[in-house]
Amino acid sequence: MIKNNIALILTSFVILCSSIQLQAQEVPDGWHLLDKKKDGYPGISLDKAYKLLKNRTPQPVIIAVLDSGLDIEHEDLKNRVWKNEDEVAGNNTDDDGNGFIDDTIGWNFIGNANGESLVAETLEMTRIYRDYLKRFGTKDKYTITPEEREDYLIFLGFKEKYEEAKQTWQERYNDTKEESDFLESLVPPLLKALDKESFSRKELEKFKPRSSNIEKLKATYLRILDRNNGRLTSEGLIDRYTSSVSRLEEVELRLKYNYSLDFDGRTIVGETTSGYGNSDVSKRSEHGTHVSGIIGAQSDNKIGVRGIAPESIIMPIRNTPMGDEADVDVANGIRYAVDNGARVINMSFGKDYSPQKELVDAAVKYAQEKGVLLVHGAGNDNTNIDYYYNFPSPLLLDGTVATNWIEVGATSGNYNEDFVASFSNYGKKGVDVFAPGVDIYSTLPNNEYGNRSGTSMASPVVTGIAALLLSYFPELTPEEVKSIIEDSAVSASLEVHKPGTEEPVPFDTLSKTGKVVNAYEAVKLALERTK
Repeated sequence: MIKNNIALILTSFVILCSSIQLQAQEVPDGWHLLDKKKDGYPGISLDKAYKLLKNRTPQPVIIAVLDSGLDIEHEDLKNRVWKNEDEVAGNNTDDDGNGFIDDTIGWNFIGNANGESLVAETLEMTRIYRDYLKRFGTKDKYTITPEEREDYLIFLGFKEKYEEAKQTWQERYNDTKEESDFLESLVPPLLKALDKESFSRKELEKFKPRSSNIEKLKATYLRILDRNNGRLTSEGLIDRYTSSVSRLEEVELRLKYNYSLDFDGRTIVGETTSGYGNSDVSKRSEHGTHVSGIIGAQSDNKIGVRGIAPESIIMPIRNTPMGDEADVDVANGIRYAVDNGARVINMSFGKDYSPQKELVDAAVKYAQEKGVLLVHGAGNDNTNIDYYYNFPSPLLLDGTVATNWIEVGATSGNYNEDFVASFSNYGKKGVDVFAPGVDIYSTLPNNEYGNRSGTSMASPVVTGIAALLLSYFPELTPEEVKSIIEDSAVSASLEVHKPGTEEPVPFDTLSKTGKVVNAYEAVKLALERTK
């Protein structure tokens, strides 16, 4: 057994330390709301923003969250969930005639009328490769026709990308399992020996083990903390253990489904482009719940977290399984949000290929015509999206660029060379602004809270600022909100690591504005422009 194999524990200890050392320095919960000058963390200066608004009365504003789902009973969100007052719950009737039966609190575009929902799905790359494989799987360069040559070369390109990506996830699974096994061998025995659910470093140092095995585990635990020079607390390592099971499960599911050439989750939903789905918006809701809390968690209930714009009314729309979303679901989700009164749509998802982009483009244009702002996370592949596609995209097939779109990269709480998140996509043309997106504390299902990182978190920070502006300045158009947020963003006179590398580059070379959003500056500019 691994828990009795000290040599293996020490080997795993070295591996774990190497991965932990790459993490940013710990920051306080809610750092993204703080003010750099006052608090020392490069957040959005939310308190200062609200001081400028103290003599104004906010209006509720509907914010659509296209995502994996929402825990509608969460203590910090349940009073902020959108309600379709024209629909009667549970009567199996489309009371308001909008084409959706019992859509009292949003809609699930990854489900069917029987109440079933899609949990996992393949990647778009896998789906495309599978189609090519049906055509060319038994052929080679000697047996293809001249007419097939171009498509055959495309097939070979997808084959290489697919196999490389699948191998990467297999390696990630192996590493995650090794770390999970190691933590399982280390943390539970110490918790049991101390008879605690958690313990501080001081408590562990004072503890006197009764066996040599526990003594060695204690020494290993302390060595991990020493190795990380205060960047990892004892409690933080315990939290890492408690989340290791879910992390391993997610990696396992992604490997099982995202790259499966046999699995077709779409059979649950069907191939129809309209009139599908169901009203269940709550399943597999961790990602969407975290995103929603950043935007609009209740701030006057003395519990949990503080949303950026607590007057937000969150409209949950499910379109994102564990895998790549379908273009038709993205398009229909945007249209549903627009038709039901959303002023801003947050989209914290993305993929490399968009075979039905024309459907999404038409929906983006529809939102633009109807005065709805779209905010999108730039992606987590540390890639320059000036040169590599990231969908959905404001660049439309007709060559125009959507005017109602903000593309967002992610920053950390460290105002130094690690200011830009190592995972964040970037681009002087492709990314508009940066926003806090590392270790963002927000709501999680079952009345829980926790930190998550990604441009998925940076996007709702911008959405929250947009919602704040629209609550107090409802006359603003999407283009005006976009302009205010981008024009008021603040410079960072820093050289930072280009995401995914150690190469130093000026921060202002990584996005169109070269800046990071700030709620205080946005409100100040809105006040000036609406006099």
